[in-house]
Amino acid sequence: MNAEAQETTGQTTVLIVDDHDLIRKGLRHAFDRDPEFEVVGEADTAADALRQAASLMPSVVIMDLRLPDGSGLDATRKLRKAHPNMGIVVLTMYAGDDQLFGALDAGASAFVPKSAPANDVVSAARHAAANPTAFSAADLAEAMQRRLTPTGPQLSPRESQVLKLLADGLSVAGIAKQLYVSESTAKTHISKLYEKLGAGNRAQALMTALKLGLLEAPDQPKF
Repeated sequence: MNAEAQETTGQTTVLIVDDHDLIRKGLRHAFDRDPEFEVVGEADTAADALRQAASLMPSVVIMDLRLPDGSGLDATRKLRKAHPNMGIVVLTMYAGDDQLFGALDAGASAFVPKSAPANDVVSAARHAAANPTAFSAADLAEAMQRRLTPTGPQLSPRESQVLKLLADGLSVAGIAKQLYVSESTAKTHISKLYEKLGAGNRAQALMTALKLGLLEAPDQPKF
């Protein structure tokens, strides 16, 4: 646990990093209800998070995965390098296997989806403060099993291309142009992709692909 932070207040100090004011307020409220914790700062960008972390030396940083000026994973790597004993909880809307393992590789202490109850974030912060270098995630064992023995749909190289183009927002005509095929052939590729993913439309296909780790989360606002 970050001894310097606790010597000042006797509590586990927390820095909340998220570019949405509503999320920060909700998390602050969750931590304020627990006398073990004290929220000492809030940041809405990666740069401000790094600056405040160095200044405040919190026990735990709650780090949003996607920030307006960069990746929360990049900020996590920098924090872990600069502050080896600081707890870091990665919080994200996109909770696929790629995001989970990305957080693990970046040196996070815990990984929590935004769909989880606020109490899960508090519990993750408690773990992170006590064991900053021991990674924790609710779905870790299952994700490891999926990585070792993939059971999800196996996409062909062409289907992977189509999935990426769908994620980029291209129309059937646009996909056909990119792949140098007819629109009829493009429709066939899309139909086969939907069938493999068990999806009925583009939105369902993209959400399923994200959950299965077949697609990286888009660089766009979370809500």
